[in-house]
Amino acid sequence: MSAVSLQRHYAKSATEFCDFSQKFSCDIVNRSEYSSIIGIPVAGIGVVGYIALLMLATRWRSRPETPNWLLCGAFVGLAFALYLTYIEAYVLTTWCILCLISLGLIAAISLLAVAVKVKSARA
Repeated sequence: MSAVSLQRHYAKSATEFCDFSQKFSCDIVNRSEYSSIIGIPVAGIGVVGYIALLMLATRWRSRPETPNWLLCGAFVGLAFALYLTYIEAYVLTTWCILCLISLGLIAAISLLAVAVKVKSARA
């Protein structure tokens, strides 16, 4: 989802992809002043975050510190997604379907990270 949002962030023209109305428009959200932080697209931050979580869950999964890093990374991602959802709801008053799907994904990853941490604590 973040990769598609990143592509839409850099698109030169508006599209009807993911735009249903003024209240549900990925283009409005992806082109708003809140779509970048110090010049870095938030969708790009999401892509990097998801890659980092994937690396922790696969390549570095056998390291003893990985459950802590995975939990921390997932919670940081969830907090960031909740902040962006707040911006959509109360500042832009426009929803991005891709952003909401990403919020659901990071929430699920956070729950799984809790399970991994609990399992590692019992071992």
